[in-house]
Amino acid sequence: MLLLIHFPLDPASRKVRILLKEKGMAFELREERAWERHEEFLALSPGGDLPVLIEADGKPIADAGAIVEYLEETGPAPSLYGTEPRARAEVRRLAAWFDRKFQREVTANLLDEKIGRRIMGKGTPDSSAIRAGILNLKTHLDYIGWLADRRTWLAGDSFSMADISAAAQLSCIDYLGDVPWDDHQGARDWYQRVKSRPSLRPLLGDRIPGAPPPTHYADLDF
Repeated sequence: MLLLIHFPLDPASRKVRILLKEKGMAFELREERAWERHEEFLALSPGGDLPVLIEADGKPIADAGAIVEYLEETGPAPSLYGTEPRARAEVRRLAAWFDRKFQREVTANLLDEKIGRRIMGKGTPDSSAIRAGILNLKTHLDYIGWLADRRTWLAGDSFSMADISAAAQLSCIDYLGDVPWDDHQGARDWYQRVKSRPSLRPLLGDRIPGAPPPTHYADLDF
């Protein structure tokens, strides 16, 4: 069976977990605190990045992007990118938007400050970073709502890696209770559909000791 080395509130880890579930692939989880830089872990992921996928033969694949591409090439249907070249390009564009832009503008300012600093023992959060993250989050929620109002899913007619990438990031921020859902109905409606999918439900059971999520976090109806 596949083994995924992950951290529960790591968006990249969540992205791969959702993909594996969408493809119906059985896997086990092993939690790793990458910042502790254990030698055994660094031997599998020289860059110290999560997640790492270990195949049944023991061979590792590190980096979420590499893992996603590998699973798309070797795993079962359905494709989470689609088949038509232009549609696949749009999925990749939006997946990169959330993997990089949302991560940089929102996740790094909220999750890393509120949870990351605490569990890594790096002191108190930077209030200016948190304010920036909250402001940036509203812009991203507006964009999600704009996309969801014009398409069935974020990139088009089918659920795709664009939705998975967005949900992986946003579910971590929702764990903090920082998402103003009532002010962004379009994004809320989209996320409600996403978190009702069987592939996302296991993530809603994740808990960080001493930092519980808000009561609506695991509620499929908010």
